[in-house]
Amino acid sequence: MHITIRCFATLSRFTPPDAEAFAVTPGETAGQLAQRLGIPLAELKLVFINGAHVELTAQLADGDRVGLFPAVGGG
Repeated sequence: MHITIRCFATLSRFTPPDAEAFAVTPGETAGQLAQRLGIPLAELKLVFINGAHVELTAQLADGDRVGLFPAVGGG
């Protein structure tokens, strides 16, 4: 199974070289993916799969587009 990964803002440094066709195993969750990429869970604020906000327990499927976002401040 392969997914596309986009890491945004301060998490961009965790984007893997094969982000357009990143291999995942059946049953792998968004949280497990983040850990495998080396992203500290304390830095991860939002996860989107195919444009929908999901929890870290969401399972990945072949062809998913995953967006990982840190907490973002502004004003």
